[in-house]
Amino acid sequence: MAQKNVLKYIILGMLAHRELAGYDIKKLFEEELGDFWYSNHSQIYPELRRLEEDGFIASHTELVGKKLEKKFYRITESGQQLLSAWMEEPLNPPVPTRDEFTMKLYLINSAKDPLVPRLFQEEICRHEEKLQYLQARWQLLFADEAARQEHYGHRCILQQAILREKQRLEWLRQEYAALKQ
Repeated sequence: MAQKNVLKYIILGMLAHRELAGYDIKKLFEEELGDFWYSNHSQIYPELRRLEEDGFIASHTELVGKKLEKKFYRITESGQQLLSAWMEEPLNPPVPTRDEFTMKLYLINSAKDPLVPRLFQEEICRHEEKLQYLQARWQLLFADEAARQEHYGHRCILQQAILREKQRLEWLRQEYAALKQ
């Protein structure tokens, strides 16, 4: 079964919350969505153009500062209908992740390989940094109860990401400790 272009629905969902410029959408992918979805500049702007051509979004230009013109997008009625229909669809099967650590580990045949300790150390450091980042985001975004109630989905995703990193670190540390035995 062909994979559906989910990017257009993500963009429609963002615009259902508020008007955004293309740059704002790109920043959301780099920050808020970056933990569970990736899209780059070269995908976002063509998708915005297609959505506008198809009538699912509309745009207007505003002067920001003295010289900078920014194009802001908003979802249209037909865009809202398309987004609502997609939200009602069943989920696609999970797709495999592209995890370099996992691939390298898979290719190693022996725990005595000299690369193994370094590989685990690097992965532990990467996930410690990721956990610290996610915990800082939690404090910034959801320190008070009102924010946790207002942004339910975002809160759930961030909470799940923190739990995932803690579990991954626990497993990595266990495996690393077993190497020394």
